[in-house]
Parts: sequence; C-alpha cells; structure tokens
Amino acid sequence: MTRAVLLVTHSGRAEAVHAAEEARRALEDVGLTPVDESDRAGAADVEMVVVLGGDGTILRAAELTRGTRVPLLGVNLGHIGFLAESEREDIHEAVRRVAAREYDVEERRTVDVRVLRPDGRVTTGWAVNEATVEKADRARMVEVVVEVDGRPLSTFGCDGVVMATSTGSTAHAFSAGGPVVWPDVDANLLVPVSAHALFARPIVVGPASVLAVEILTRSGAPGVLTCDGRRKEDLPVGTRVEVRRGEEPVRLARMSHAPFTDRLVSRFALPVTGWRGRGPNGTSSRLGGATPEPGPDVPAPGYDA
Repeated sequence: MTRAVLLVTHSGRAEAVHAAEEARRALEDVGLTPVDESDRAGAADVEMVVVLGGDGTILRAAELTRGTRVPLLGVNLGHIGFLAESEREDIHEAVRRVAAREYDVEERRTVDVRVLRPDGRVTTGWAVNEATVEKADRARMVEVVVEVDGRPLSTFGCDGVVMATSTGSTAHAFSAGGPVVWPDVDANLLVPVSAHALFARPIVVGPASVLAVEILTRSGAPGVLTCDGRRKEDLPVGTRVEVRRGEEPVRLARMSHAPFTDRLVSRFALPVTGWRGRGPNGTSSRLGGATPEPGPDVPAPGYDA
C-alpha cells in the first residue's frame, strides 16, 4: 500500500524550493511517496504533511488540510517557527522518523469565528492562532465594545483587538503586549492593540467563554477581520464578531518531548547562562559556560513565510 506524504512549501523562496527537493528525494529513499500540493486531490492515503517554511506556511498547510486528521510536521525555514518541529539541517532524520512512525501527535485547539453584520448576514471562519478585528482606515481608530460571556467589559478606540488561542499567544498577541501562554493551557486571550483607555489590559478566559467585539455605530470607521494573518473580511460599522472554542483541532507531529520552556529559550534566544536549578529528576541541570554566539536580531513574532 502506498504511503503518501504531502509536501507544502513556500515556492517563492529559493531556499524552500531547494529544501523541498531534498525532502522529496529523502522521502523516496525511504519508500514514501511525495505528493505536491497540486496533486493532493489525486493522492490516496496521505498520512503526513511535511511543511517547509515558517509559521505562515504551516498555517497555510493547516488551511489546506482542514477537515482531515492528517498531522503536520513543520521544518523551520523562517525566523522563529514556534509551530515547527525540525530545523533545515534535520530533514533526513525527520523523514526517517516519519517512515518509522516515530512521532507523537499533539492536538492544538483552534477558535471558531462568527460574524454578524447589521444587515442580518452571518458568516463564519476559524483560526489556529488568532482572529483580529483591526481598523480599516490607517488614519482613524476603530471604536469597539468588548464583551465576555454576553456581558460588556469595556469600550474604547483602538487600532485593533486580538482574540487568540494559547498557541497564538506567541504570535500577533505577543507583539501587541499579550502574555505567553503555554500551549497546553485550555484558554483564549483578548489583547487590545494601542487602545485609548485606562483599562485595556490583556485578559485570559476559560475554554467555555465566548469573546465578542462589536464595532460601535458612533465609530464611523469600519474594520477588518483577519484570521491567522491569511483570511480577511470587511467589517462595516455595527458588525459583531464572536470568538469561541473551535470544534476542530489542528494536529501537529512531535518528535521531541522537550518542554515548551526550552522552545521559548531557543526561539527567542533568551539568556539563561548561570542557571543553577535542578531538572525534574532532581539532578543538577546548571547551564554554565559561555553563552552561544549571538545570531541576527530576533524579529517581532508574526507570520514567517
């Protein structure tokens, strides 16, 4: 029986194209059948998606495979790559472990989005990282009322409001000043962006809570809904956007059991030299010696291509 693996890559980047060719050869060498995005409809039994790129490419792969239970394995070619599991130099080892089925699958919660317009039209959407209500006019703020569980919380003018999952806490929400939330925390975040208000702090709510943002009629300025930085929708004045726990998770292939703390330290190049703590087994895990050579400045989190 053919074991097919879908390859998703950023075709506009030479590095990604070269990495895809290497991954294709590596898959064939271990008896797996590589499938391009254009051939996906005719592929049978796709058991894995190998994504070569940054977090933005992984989000695109999640969009392509929505409605299936196929796991995504990210090979990081971007700047930060919180969703990725492997690095560029580890492609062959990653392919070997896919062939041997030496990986776990981690489910990441999504959010479902419901948009109610003043003319009565209702549309729906979803996001892995976040749904953001933003101002449509760069020169004008958008005035909104923020609601939690059917009760108003605050009204203010702002550049936008980010409603994120725990997974998305390290993306747009982090850039807007939100907290880092461990991905196994079942919660949603609401983070105002450049709000003109005394109380405009990020909040974290439980899995059953429903967040809502309504563009006030007095605002006079419309907004834009953006899901995962990819799917956009215009929001006329008076529109209401509701965000709740998603029904369908995204499945990520994991080959490492390293804690999320280590991922944070690695991705943000955080200084931990001199730590004298102890690991979970009680043994000393002091991080001593010289710090690694600094690399390029770490860019603000967002959507690596």
